Amino acid sequence: MATVQLTKENLNEVIENNDIILIDFWAPWCGPCKAFGPVYEQTSEKYPDVVFAKCNTEEEQEMGGMFGIMAIPTLVAFREKIIVFKQAGMLPAEALDELITKVNELDMDDVRKQIADKEAEAEGS
Repeated sequence: MATVQLTKENLNEVIENNDIILIDFWAPWCGPCKAFGPVYEQTSEKYPDVVFAKCNTEEEQEMGGMFGIMAIPTLVAFREKIIVFKQAGMLPAEALDELITKVNELDMDDVRKQIADKEAEAEGS
C-alpha cells in the first residue's frame, strides 16, 4: 500500500475509517526524515491492513501543533481512534515491524479501561 498524504482536511476521515494508522510527521529539509522515508514506504508494502500516512509539517503546521510535534521525524500510531504510540526519531525497519506487531496485539478493551481509570482519577483529585 502506498502512503497517504495526511492533511487537516482528510485527518478525521482517515482516523474514523481505519483501524490502525501510522503517521510519519516529516519535512523536506530534514535529513533523518529523508533517510526514514524509504524504510517507511517499504514497510507499508508489507502491511496492507495498516494505513501509512505522511504529514509534511512545513505544509501542515497546524497539524504539527495539534499533535504536539516538537521534533521530526515523529511517528504516531492510532488504533481504533486512540493514539497508542508517539515517538520522535527514525526507526529501523525491524523496529517498525515490531511496533506494528505490538499495536496489532493490543487489547483495546484494556487500553480503553486504562484511559477511563486515568480520567476518573484526574476528576477525583
